[in-house]
Amino acid sequence: MQRFVTPENKKWWTLAAVSVGLFMIMLDNTVVNVALPSMRASLNMTLSELEWVVAGYALTFAAFMLIGGKLADYVGRRRIFMIGLAIFTGASLACGLAPNGGFLIGARIVQGLGGAMMNPATLSIITATFAPRERGRAIGIWAGVSALALAIGPLVGGLLTEHVNWNWIFFINVPIGLAGIFLSPLFIDESRDTTADQRLDVPGLATSALGLFALTYAFIEANNYGWTSTRIISAFVIAAVSLVVFVLLERHQRAPMLDLSLFRNRTFGGANASMLFVGLAMFGTFFYVSLYMQNILGYSPVQAGASFLPMTILVILVAPRAGALTDKVGSRWLVGGGMTLLAVMLLYYSRLGAHESFWMLLPGMLLGGVGMGMTMTPVTAAAMSAVAVDKAGVGSAVLNSARQVGGSLGIAVMGAIVAGAADYLTGFKDALQLGSALCLAGAVVAVLAIRKIEHPHAAAAPAAAEAA
Repeated sequence: MQRFVTPENKKWWTLAAVSVGLFMIMLDNTVVNVALPSMRASLNMTLSELEWVVAGYALTFAAFMLIGGKLADYVGRRRIFMIGLAIFTGASLACGLAPNGGFLIGARIVQGLGGAMMNPATLSIITATFAPRERGRAIGIWAGVSALALAIGPLVGGLLTEHVNWNWIFFINVPIGLAGIFLSPLFIDESRDTTADQRLDVPGLATSALGLFALTYAFIEANNYGWTSTRIISAFVIAAVSLVVFVLLERHQRAPMLDLSLFRNRTFGGANASMLFVGLAMFGTFFYVSLYMQNILGYSPVQAGASFLPMTILVILVAPRAGALTDKVGSRWLVGGGMTLLAVMLLYYSRLGAHESFWMLLPGMLLGGVGMGMTMTPVTAAAMSAVAVDKAGVGSAVLNSARQVGGSLGIAVMGAIVAGAADYLTGFKDALQLGSALCLAGAVVAVLAIRKIEHPHAAAAPAAAEAA
């Protein structure tokens, strides 16, 4: 092994190691989508339970991401990455063995906890490992892996569901996770934040998790209990109060979980807002387009998964090139252009009917592939350029939390629209039109807020980016 891992190329082995872990946790955002009908039949689940299988993972991922980033900076990025990988691997085994819907949802929530510990560590390890002049390229590969996992998930899920069993979409994580736990010490050097006195922000974690859970619960269950029912109104009130308390706590904590001063940087704030809009629009889209293909168009799981291949291929091709281009021209117009393409894709799909061929789906997939590839790498590079290396874990956690919060809320809001419509197709079209509007809003935010990434050449930290 030593012959292959030299001091010159070790950083690329490090990137490969964290990318494997990243691929697993991002794959599990979408791999379940085409397996949902099979899960529903096998475990006798309701539509709201299916939404919780996806949203529960995304929500826990989001709620614990900030504390995962804090732990990575404070305890050690490699150590937290490995602990998260162990939790994720064990929860994957539990998901595959689930005897009923409630058990599956619970295991998915634990899986999200493992992912929340792993994900910020992957990006902070990259930020600490690569020099500023190479960081855009490395983040481009990181974002490409992330987008690839999201895009290829439906195909992997379809193949395993149709030709093996839906349980295997979780079982495949187990050997990969065990290999990652064994190999991480060989390829990843330990790093941590040694510049500040830190402590865990338990009140911040509790209030943010409660607020996000209550908000998602209200949207997903509103059609079951009624929008004006005491249960749903109480959930909205709890969400509002908890999130306001969270912000107040973070403003006055000595060592806050979320350093609100980061948002004084216009580029950091704009990048996170854009990522929030991406999550709001695209997570729900993957969820409901997969159901549309199978329930309306009559596709098999494999056919539904394969229909996403054009998007997958374009993401693979575009994302790394967008990362290299970001180093030269900045992120602003790449993110704005990419999100505009995603808006056009969603508007196009909202015009489809109940008897469409694959060739009618293809233009949307092509637009989505280019749009995702143009968006994910530059928006990530923009956010990470605005934080110092020793705060990379928290910066990464904030960015990924924005995506996951957007994703869980996007599934919940679109689910409320679909469930409240006269029929599935009508609700599906209305939900996609909302998603298109959200993508356009994200494009506007990106163009107005994000500025060109500056790479410091001296000892100055990346956080010295403009705050204007």
